[in-house]
Amino acid sequence: MQAFGVDGWQWLNEPAEWSADDGLTVTAVGDTDFWRTTHNGLIRDTGHIFGRELTGDFTVRATFTGQYQDQYDQAGIALRIDERNWIKTGIEIVEDRRLLSVVVTRDVSDWSVVPAPDTEEITIEAVRTGDTVTVTSGGNMLRQAYLPPEVPVLAGVMCAAPVGGGFRVRFSDVFAG
Repeated sequence: MQAFGVDGWQWLNEPAEWSADDGLTVTAVGDTDFWRTTHNGLIRDTGHIFGRELTGDFTVRATFTGQYQDQYDQAGIALRIDERNWIKTGIEIVEDRRLLSVVVTRDVSDWSVVPAPDTEEITIEAVRTGDTVTVTSGGNMLRQAYLPPEVPVLAGVMCAAPVGGGFRVRFSDVFAG
């Protein structure tokens, strides 16, 4: 499928409502998430990813806005090898606050957050070089994490609504390559 001027896009857990006209607008379905074991024992692999398969070194960057409503509503980018090995990063609502969030999962999920800038639109970038992914936003590094090198990755944008009934997000600019 073509989006953002490039072929090869595909869905993991395609949502019921989405449009790739002039960017990508998605309504995250309620009771969706990516999470594995840590903290509450849950294993969730139901969030939405719209991505391209990439191998080797690459960059994924997305600029987006969301109509976040409920605890843990989230949108941003994802790098996924399989259900046990992935990274997601972006905005997440925690206790009514917008936070920049990074979750790294290698069999179990590891979550970090920092306050988000007070702007509607956010840009997140993940750069894979060898076995390292560096996540940045607004020129600030949020995290460096291991991701096996030379393994194909579904790389693109993601959203999920673990607690509420869903919400709408608009990705205005996305690059994956």
